[in-house]
Amino acid sequence: MTISTETTSVTGAQGIGASPVRPDGTMKVRGEFAYSSDLWHEDMLWGATLRSPHPYARITGVDIAAALAVPGVYAVLTHADVPGVNRYGLEHPDQPVLAEDVVRYRGEPIALVAADHPETARRALERIEVGYEVLEPVTDSEAAVAGEGPALHPGGNVVRHVPIRRGEQDVTADVVVTGTYEVGMQDQAFLGPESGLAVPAEDGGVDLYVATQWLHVDQQQIVAALGLPPEQVRLTLAGVGGAFGGREDLSMQVHASLLALHTGKPVKMVYNREESFYGHVHRHPARMYYEHGADRDGRLVYVKARIYLDGGAYASSTSAVVGNAATLGVGPYDVPNVTVDCWGTYSNNPPCGAMRGFGAVQAAFGYESQMDRLAEACGLDPVEVRLRNAMSEGTVMPTGQVVDSAAPVEELLTRLRSMPLPEDRSGELDLRRLPGGVSNTTHGEGVVRGVGYAVGIKNICFSEGFDDYSTARVRLEAVGGEPAATVQTAACEVGQGLVTILQQIIRTELCVEQVTILPMDTSIGSAGSSSASRQTYMTGGAVRAAALKVRAALVAHAARTLGHEQAELSVAGGKVVSRHDGVLADLVDVLDGEAFDETVEWRHRPTEALDPETGQGNAHVQYGFAAHRAVVDVDTELGLVKVVALDCVQDVGKALNPQAVLGQIQGGSAQGLGLAVMEEIQTDGGVIRNPSFTDYLIPTVLDMPPMRIEVLELADPHAPYGLRGVGEPPTISSTPAIVAAIRAATGLALDRVPVRPEHLTGT
Repeated sequence: MTISTETTSVTGAQGIGASPVRPDGTMKVRGEFAYSSDLWHEDMLWGATLRSPHPYARITGVDIAAALAVPGVYAVLTHADVPGVNRYGLEHPDQPVLAEDVVRYRGEPIALVAADHPETARRALERIEVGYEVLEPVTDSEAAVAGEGPALHPGGNVVRHVPIRRGEQDVTADVVVTGTYEVGMQDQAFLGPESGLAVPAEDGGVDLYVATQWLHVDQQQIVAALGLPPEQVRLTLAGVGGAFGGREDLSMQVHASLLALHTGKPVKMVYNREESFYGHVHRHPARMYYEHGADRDGRLVYVKARIYLDGGAYASSTSAVVGNAATLGVGPYDVPNVTVDCWGTYSNNPPCGAMRGFGAVQAAFGYESQMDRLAEACGLDPVEVRLRNAMSEGTVMPTGQVVDSAAPVEELLTRLRSMPLPEDRSGELDLRRLPGGVSNTTHGEGVVRGVGYAVGIKNICFSEGFDDYSTARVRLEAVGGEPAATVQTAACEVGQGLVTILQQIIRTELCVEQVTILPMDTSIGSAGSSSASRQTYMTGGAVRAAALKVRAALVAHAARTLGHEQAELSVAGGKVVSRHDGVLADLVDVLDGEAFDETVEWRHRPTEALDPETGQGNAHVQYGFAAHRAVVDVDTELGLVKVVALDCVQDVGKALNPQAVLGQIQGGSAQGLGLAVMEEIQTDGGVIRNPSFTDYLIPTVLDMPPMRIEVLELADPHAPYGLRGVGEPPTISSTPAIVAAIRAATGLALDRVPVRPEHLTGT
């Protein structure tokens, strides 16, 4: 791995560029960490949700009398009990808190129960009688764009259409390759199910402790539904057992709060695994039509694409996902002529929204599959055709935006290609190295090896003119005879290690070892969502800015008290230092009862909305790049695949925490592997067929191969410390690399993911 060991930290192993121990790590490893499902309160009730068994139906009546008669039941609520607006939504308030006259997906909430025991609540749910007039569901996004089927929402079934037009639209080329590609619906598959605890407050409001990705947007939606002012709805982040986008939308937040306010008692809600599959959004399934035109040397002349994303029953973040898929739809390549149309649609399938990679994952499978077809058509090596078209700093994107920081696509691919390949199978038979493993399905007969490459691009932070900011408060004072800093933000720690990074920033900028991160809650301004690979950039930037203001105030105070010029003073190693006279005093003595406290609302450079006709505009803040090489063995008789190696090169701008960077690359690659060969929510007529971890398969440690990882640090001059968001890019390029390797091994076209055994055997 190539990671710089240089650090700007005056505190050595604890500052920026180091990999200190995570403050929550030991507790999590020992099983001592309190997750949201572990919350408890004396005299609390248990909440439960009645969900629709139909993907699309008209509600003809709801009778709750029998449920209310169950001993131990404290409340049964329907839409009539929602005191505020019975609508919410991440971007568009189109989703009922509780269904009124129609249900639009299987699993839509209809009624709530609060009882003294979860089993009592379950029995009460069974006694609620709901009458339905079942309707024919809309399940095809392309048909929805064509106007086929009933309109599920006012205005029709298209949530958003983004056209991208650059250069000549009728240009021709010597070599043309086309393809139709599909991406299945992937689940975030976090291990901690949706859960939380709502506690009624004396002021008539509610305190909600919940696992989420965006405290303030949750709060905005909850107060609208409850009809309360924001100061009466207080949210505190509970322990999060994974997120990956699936906790950006509301799940049980309003429901638990309604029950708590109605009963006057604390109410806990915890989904089981099946309910979790219905209770959060998933990755948009996609159908994509691509056409690439190039000259005979393989240099791209044009790219045309039509991308259809199925958003399911409600909008969630479909609009933003469509924007990403469209603007990044040709990949990390320099293409002079572009015609892209991307649609996001409503259907009666499960709602889809944010998941790691957010629109770029689907597009990458399309454009990288096309690059391999182009290489074959031009008689070129798959890496060579990518090198000939690789974008670089100064490239103009299909949106007209100029890439104004490092875009090292060529270097990523060159480094990746130069990595040593795994050894061929030889010598004594080791079943563990073969597809099927110790199940003894093969001794090597019919097993073939393939190598595949892919590179991806992802925007970092929020885009298209969104007011993206983060608020941070930093306080420095003496505590127990030592200088100590306190950091307060509303940024959600969802397992990515943000709490560690914030400590590292403070130790670097204020040169103190003792750093306390306060619980994340809504008592401070918003930090935005823990998504879009943005929190280290945004909240890290806010904390750094607040720390710099604290440091400036501290140095000014030291200059006054010590009788020196402010310009000659600095803080280092817990001391106040003069450029001319050396150490003047211990930091703790300078503090001497003083406290320095600064709050900053920090923004990245502005972006702008896309032109609605041409898709032109400076829509994105920053781009991240990663490339993968996959090596696979395929049993062509049984259709089994073993990923032998999955190597990666990624530019991160600056590795603030090298160990965390490696973890993000490994984790993102694992989710990409899952999408390539096993993960799919299978639906039939809008009904999920596999809502369990028995039937929805995710990679285990035995499925993940060894990874060689090289990390480049090509600083982005516009970003704090030059950093570049890390979490999403490896998810984007890993899937097409694995499928490319399977194609190379089998010679099959393979235009859909996940690749299943029947795709490889023809059965």
